[in-house]
Parts: sequence; structure tokens; C-alpha cells
Amino acid sequence: MAGVGHREDLLAGAKRCIYERGYARTTARDIVAASGTNLASIGYHYGSKEALLNAALIEATGEWGEEFGQAIAAVDDPDPYRRFELAWDAVLASFEDHRPMIAAQFEAVVQIPHSDVVRTSLAAVVGEARHGLAEVFYGLDPEADAELSAAVGGFLHVMLSGLMAQWLVDPTQAPTGRQLAQGLRAVVAGVRTS
Repeated sequence: MAGVGHREDLLAGAKRCIYERGYARTTARDIVAASGTNLASIGYHYGSKEALLNAALIEATGEWGEEFGQAIAAVDDPDPYRRFELAWDAVLASFEDHRPMIAAQFEAVVQIPHSDVVRTSLAAVVGEARHGLAEVFYGLDPEADAELSAAVGGFLHVMLSGLMAQWLVDPTQAPTGRQLAQGLRAVVAGVRTS
């Protein structure tokens, strides 16, 4: 069925454009050229260029999450702070290969005040992302304890977003896993200032 192929081709083309051109600079014509489809296919299968780019960004982010999830799963240390450190180092190690996609996430967020399509698409996956992070980092099952999974995942999501932003600005100044673990230990201990 040609229609199904066009839908998949559009999604693959949009992901390629996000990596090559970024979210904000990708045009419908860029996607058509990258996918070998036509302009009408975008509207037919996705409704709009924004909806297609959002679907592509969400899928690319999910693929990246699976990649760093496997790296985190390989971390085996009985000390929770050391495991935390090594897990974040694994996430940081994945940033360079996915820099354009990480930047595209921020480009999409900036569009939220101007596009209900973007806001709705991204809002739909925030809860899923939080639960996914809680599962990847700590093996939490959202069905067993949704509240704990959402709380831990929310904390991790905030850390991930902040780390991505700092890394995009200057990778040499972004905190390392060791620094994050040191900061967490100090915060948990109730840092005292003199």
C-alpha cells in the first residue's frame, strides 16, 4: 500500500531533516525532498508540517532514550551515588551523537506559545517520558506505583532538560556525572551555608 509507505517515508525524512537542518529551519519542501514523497502527503498523513516534525522528534527522542537506557542498564554498582554518577555519565556520552536532536527539542519548546499543535504534541509525551526515565534509571514500574514513578521521573526529567541546556551552551562546563552525584549527596544531606 503506497499510502502507508509514504507515511513511514515522511517520518524518516523528517527525522533526517531534524538532524541535518534542525526543527525550526526545516521546511515542508525539505521533508518532501528527504522522503521522496510530495507536499500533499504531509497533510494527508499528518495534518501539518508541525505535526509531522513533532512525531519525528518524539520518535527520535525515543530512539535516543532506548540507546542511553541500554547504557544505564549496563551500570552495575551497589553504591547508589556511584550508580547515579555512572548513569549520568552514560547519558552525557550520548549527547554528541544526538546534538541536533537535542537542539531540536529546545527549538520545538520555543514554538509552544505560537502553536497549539506543538504544545499538544509535546504535552502528550511528558508523562510518558517521566515514567520512562524512572524505569530506565531505577526500574520503577508506573503501574505498581504511579505516584512514585511520576515523582522520580519528574525529578530526572528536570535534570535531563537542564543538563541538555547546559551542555548545548558549553559542553566543557556542563556538570559531569561525578559533579551531579556530589551535588545530590550534598542536597540530600541538607547543605549548610556559613
